[in-house]
Amino acid sequence: MMGVSRFALLLVLAGVASTAPVYAESDHVSVGHDLTVADGETADDLVCVLCSVRVHGEVKGDVVAILGSVSVDSGRSIAGDVVTVGGDTSLGRGSAVNGDLVVVAGDLNSGQGASVGGDRSVVSGRGWLLLPLAPLLVLAGVIWLIVWMVRRGRYRFPMYPQGRGF
Repeated sequence: MMGVSRFALLLVLAGVASTAPVYAESDHVSVGHDLTVADGETADDLVCVLCSVRVHGEVKGDVVAILGSVSVDSGRSIAGDVVTVGGDTSLGRGSAVNGDLVVVAGDLNSGQGASVGGDRSVVSGRGWLLLPLAPLLVLAGVIWLIVWMVRRGRYRFPMYPQGRGF
């Protein structure tokens, strides 16, 4: 089991700094590799986890970035929805998102004339990333309390002069 987790970590770390090119008219899913739609290229759906999406061309589908950002050049369009969790979304001048736009735990930077055809939902602030960890933090606190209470009962307090303790 330990070998599998080390291998997975190695794969993620090996791909963090590289960029994956996007080839015409296909879906792309990437973990740790930034996705770039080059100028003159057209892509379908793009999903990026722990990485960012840069759109210099056209996107016919949806764009999703988890713990990464989405950047759309001026005059470019995305035919579907854009979802960004834990990162920023930047729309260049005159760019368009024809579907819905959702940004959670990040900011929306839109240039002059940038448009969103559907609903626009922005929940800014990085603190939202801690919300899924809240149950784990409560569990860790309960475990710490139990350990503290068990250890407290094991050791006696030292005796002080004249037989008085605390």
